[in-house]
Amino acid sequence: MGVALITPFKTDESVDFDALARLIEHQIKNGTDYLVVCGTTAETPTLTEAEKDGITRFVLQKNAGRLPVVLGVGGNNTKAVVDKLTTSDLKGIDAILSVTPYYNKPSQEGLYQHFAAISKASPLPVILYNVPGRTGVNMLASTTLRIANDFQNICAIKEASGSFSQIDDIIKNKPSDFMVISGDDGITFPLITLGAVGVISVIGNAFPKEFSRMVRLALQGDFDNARQIHHRFTELIELLFVEGNPAGVKSMLAVMGMIDNVLRLPLVPNTIKTYEKIRLVLNKLNAQI
Repeated sequence: MGVALITPFKTDESVDFDALARLIEHQIKNGTDYLVVCGTTAETPTLTEAEKDGITRFVLQKNAGRLPVVLGVGGNNTKAVVDKLTTSDLKGIDAILSVTPYYNKPSQEGLYQHFAAISKASPLPVILYNVPGRTGVNMLASTTLRIANDFQNICAIKEASGSFSQIDDIIKNKPSDFMVISGDDGITFPLITLGAVGVISVIGNAFPKEFSRMVRLALQGDFDNARQIHHRFTELIELLFVEGNPAGVKSMLAVMGMIDNVLRLPLVPNTIKTYEKIRLVLNKLNAQI
């Protein structure tokens, strides 16, 4: 289980590095396998380049080599992504997570050429990220498989299309060393039964110990015990995304006393109604754990 780290903010909307330090320690002490920095869950569209660089350096310093670190480097301007990969100091980073271009709605050939350019530019392994609900374009299984076969340093895909048939097609026909990672907490368990290798998780920000245990049990073939944990989190995972990500997980972390419940516009915190539902479900869940 990798965790897509949120960006905690203070009430003045500056980055709360003290809260981020607590969150990093929470991950390291509770079973997270790797950290994902500056992904979409981190509200990167609202962060400046200086803030993203500062957050990345801070995570690397606090982590101190204890967990692998994956850095989000993506965009809808291929040249800008390539320039960032070739000019950035990537020391301490273990892999790159690169989302499909958003808003432009490129063709499947455009997606292939975009990732071909990234593959040639990247000094590190690359994880593709397909999330059509956010980007407006779905990278088809045939395109993913073409990329996986053609570029050795593209090692995995974080799949968040929500399409079991599409994800199963990739798992069935991929090269043996290419990994499929769930991009949806709610369907991680069934995807592992199909052959996915794990998850890049949102709920893991709050419950790394429990959710990573579910992943490990499922990977070990202990489906009965993994299914119990999966069902325990179903209601909470649904609430996490009812008003968008990361509003839900930030509400959860605020209830737990780990962060201030602050987002940057155009994102806003959950409504009081959803916040209270999360608080009640959290209390019930904590009583079961």
